[in-house]
Amino acid sequence: MNFKLEKSEILFSGKVFDLKVDEIKYESGNKGIREVAVHNGGAVVVPVKDDGKIILVKQYRYPFDKVLLELPAGKLDRNEVPLTAAQRELKEETGYTTDKISKLGAIYTTPGFCTEVLHIYLAENLIAGEHEREEGELGMEVLEFTLKEIYNMILTGEIVDAKTICGIQYLNLSSSNL
Repeated sequence: MNFKLEKSEILFSGKVFDLKVDEIKYESGNKGIREVAVHNGGAVVVPVKDDGKIILVKQYRYPFDKVLLELPAGKLDRNEVPLTAAQRELKEETGYTTDKISKLGAIYTTPGFCTEVLHIYLAENLIAGEHEREEGELGMEVLEFTLKEIYNMILTGEIVDAKTICGIQYLNLSSSNL
């Protein structure tokens, strides 16, 4: 690193993230500002049914004022274990539970300004049940697709959610013989 942290301040503490502003000084003497969205992270689930179909949810996303197709996911509570959040979100959004869930990997969603890390899990041996959605998720739909259908929706721009694209790629890489 070619800089020194001069000052760090939380300007906003929110429900989803905090906004931190750091003042830095480079070795050259020049000063800079870094704005960071401090986020607890989240868990993403790639639910694969016994017939090979993958479960996605269709839900409204307020920042884009659009309905998106996504893998089930949700934010971590402070100090929550990602696996616990993955199991909760699978049940909450789809109604499914499982005793076979394994970590595929993790991604930094926007490392230029945000500390969010999403932990991606594969869920198999799914057991159907009732969802436990939060108020903002009540219009959510649960849909099933083949991997080929999902690839086509990614290529045509019908699926644009980054965590979903990464989760599907992790699934592909974990099942291929590279």
